[in-house]
Amino acid sequence: MAQEQLRVEAAAGVRDGQRVLRCKGPLTLGTLFAFQGAVRSETAGTVIVDLSEVPYIDSAGLGSLIAAHVSYQKVGRQLALAGVNERARALLKMTNVEQLFRIFPSLGEAEQTLA
Repeated sequence: MAQEQLRVEAAAGVRDGQRVLRCKGPLTLGTLFAFQGAVRSETAGTVIVDLSEVPYIDSAGLGSLIAAHVSYQKVGRQLALAGVNERARALLKMTNVEQLFRIFPSLGEAEQTLA
């Protein structure tokens, strides 16, 4: 069986200094390199990761989200999550890392709230 791929599309946010990473597909050990590359290439002060089309995240994918958050925070930037489904939200809660992230129900809400 072929492994599902993760596509990451970068786009401008609605405000200056915002970028959006739209992820489509699972964020797993086999796909996280696309995500990590996109996160590292962004230079905006605020990056919103749209997870609305990510059906599931495994432990390696979770680790890559945490690593991105920490690396952004160290240099005064912020990483926010939008459109996190219930399955991924449960993983964040179960691993006790939910409080690390600013999480928004939708990309639109994240873009409007984060200046």
